Amino acid sequence: MNLPNKLTLIRIIMIPLFIILLSCDINMGTVIWLGTSIQVTRIVAAIVFAAACITDFLDGQIARRQHLVTNFGKFADPLEDKMIVMSAFIIL
Repeated sequence: MNLPNKLTLIRIIMIPLFIILLSCDINMGTVIWLGTSIQVTRIVAAIVFAAACITDFLDGQIARRQHLVTNFGKFADPLEDKMIVMSAFIIL
């Protein structure tokens, strides 16, 4: 399995983590920023979402530059993109 496919699988694993962080009431504390109280779990969920977006960009760049385009990547990458965005829309 090549690196772009591994990054895609890591992003697929990030989706349930993102959903759990936003939907479950896990108390990891709060941060006060500009007079607003923000839960730490929401910050961590935003970091997970940002990491998924960054790895999506890296996955595409690596696959194109090193000519590592596979059938799995053609199928799983767009599917994963839709899954993470739709999970964010549904939860938020």
